[in-house]
This record gives sequence, structure tokens and C-alpha cells, in this order.
Amino acid sequence: MDIRLLALDLDGTIVGHNNQISERVQQAIQTVQAKGVQVAIATGRMYKSAYKYHQTIASELPLIAYNGALIQDPKSQKILYHLPVALTTAKDLIHELEQPQWRSKININLYINDQLYVSQINDETKRYAQRSNIEAIAVGDLITFLQNNDNPTKILAIGKSRKVTRQLMNSLQQRFTSDQLYLTQSTPIFLEATHQKANKGTGVYYLAEQILGLKAEQVMTIGDNFNDVSMLSYAGMSVVMGNAPDAVKEFASWVAPPIELDGVAVAIEKFLL
Repeated sequence: MDIRLLALDLDGTIVGHNNQISERVQQAIQTVQAKGVQVAIATGRMYKSAYKYHQTIASELPLIAYNGALIQDPKSQKILYHLPVALTTAKDLIHELEQPQWRSKININLYINDQLYVSQINDETKRYAQRSNIEAIAVGDLITFLQNNDNPTKILAIGKSRKVTRQLMNSLQQRFTSDQLYLTQSTPIFLEATHQKANKGTGVYYLAEQILGLKAEQVMTIGDNFNDVSMLSYAGMSVVMGNAPDAVKEFASWVAPPIELDGVAVAIEKFLL
């Protein structure tokens, strides 16, 4: 096995509930980098929210954000790849999310040019912004706001419960085809929508093959949720965290211990050191 690129998810994979990367995981990443394996982040987070972790692990590579919809080079700040959602589709999606059966059960986050916009600030927005270390801007009616701005990179619906998010996903999958939107979940209550061709698999492919000149069999990916499935499927070696849903573990070459037991470090030590 000649792994040259290790692509890591953040939340639930290397970033725990405390919003930190453990010392053991940091050490394992530093050791594998010293051996010549390049390490990249592939996350559903905003670029500006993920940037501090990119610095923590001292990655030399572009950062894959928004579930693969944006790839940006922190050194030059140059955007290398960006697939925003079509304006008409974005407006249709928000219209669906604002229907009476959902309006009181979800919060809608709109991401444009690496800025978070919401209709109004509430407790959920404050929690999200604090964990993400970003500012949320209230703009009132989101559809009206969209008409006067650039196309969004991502739209996130945060359900009040797992059941709500599951029902919403079922509803949206009937309303939108895979040629219109990529719909996925990054947590049991986070439903994420991006451009139909934007996912972590295409993001890691672009980084590995278009930028680094590698092949899929030279790539290892590690993740923990449904938004990681595309990059797990792409890579020659796929590792799924022990804390992942069982349906995600089906895509694993190997299942690591959960994040609480530093599963990423265990995987690196087992396969790359």
C-alpha cells in the first residue's frame, strides 16, 4: 500500500465534542507528514471555520470545505474550485424549507462567499456560530436576500430532532433529483445541500488527481458520517470511525475505534507508520 494522501473529515473524526484535536491525533498526523504523506482536510464546514484546524495540523495542501463545493489554498487564498448552487434551485429549496410543516421545526443557514446568513438570530444560531467560531448575519427574508447576491455555496437545514431531519430528507429527495442538488447529512440533525456535483468524493478526486497527480489507490480517507461516503468510496483505503452510523461503516476498508479513543491516530499507526 503506497498511500501518498490522507484526507480527513473534521467533526466526529478528528474534532471532538470539545471542538479540539487531541494531542495523540496531532502527533500521529505530524509523524505521518514527516514520512512524506500529505494530509488534507475535507469538511462540511465553512472555509473560515475549518481554517484553524488546517493550521493546527500544519497542512501544506488546499482545504476542501463545504462538502467539496469549495477548494481554497490557504497560502495564496486562491479559490481553486467552486461549485455553488444554481440560484433558481436555491430559491426553490428555501421555499420548500419555509413551508408551514417545516418552518417551526428547522433553522436555515445560507452560505455565500464564506459568510453565514440567516433570517434571524436565535439560540440555535448562536450555538452554531459559537462552535464554528464565526459570525451569523441576520438578513430577514432569505429568498429576497438571495435575489441580490451571489449564488450560495451551501444551504444547511438544522432540524429540531433526528426524526424531523429524517422526514425532511425524505421529502426533499422526492422534490429534488440528484441532477439538481446533492443532499446529505453530516450529523443526525444537519441536512446539507450543495451543487449536484459537489461532494467530498469529487473534492478529494480533484485534489488528488488534478492537483497532486495521484491515483485513487494512493489515497486514504477517514470519516464518520453520510457526507463522507463519497470520499470513502473514492479512496483506495477507506477508514470509518467507530462512532459512525452502521450504514456508513459498510463503506469502510477498516473500522477504527471511536473519536473518544483517538481512532484516527490508531488508523495512522496501523496503516501508515
